[in-house]
Amino acid sequence: MEKKPHLVAIGPVFTSTEPPSILGDPGRRLWTQVMAEYDVADVAGRQMLLQCCQMTDRAEGLAADIERDGAVIQTRTGLRDHPALKHELAARAFIVRTLCRLGLNWEPLHLHSGRPPGKGA
Repeated sequence: MEKKPHLVAIGPVFTSTEPPSILGDPGRRLWTQVMAEYDVADVAGRQMLLQCCQMTDRAEGLAADIERDGAVIQTRTGLRDHPALKHELAARAFIVRTLCRLGLNWEPLHLHSGRPPGKGA
């Protein structure tokens, strides 16, 4: 008969709800908004959120490039889509998929205290 291993619970690596310093403004905003509405306390969830926030920074940078250059650019062979369009779309798709995988497309925590709404007021 095999002996079961002794498991020891450890605390989460992330102890603060503050956004990581490596994030830019768009990523920090997303981190702050998510942490204000949801309880993402596990290491895997916070790592996924970090990746999502970093990709938010990337998508916003690409969007700024597209805004500056235009969605359609002139090349030697004629007009074509800006090369960053497909990368921005991929980044935004990653963000949405990751938020869904984190379960953040469901109703957020209700952090407001007070009396719940009644049937007839």
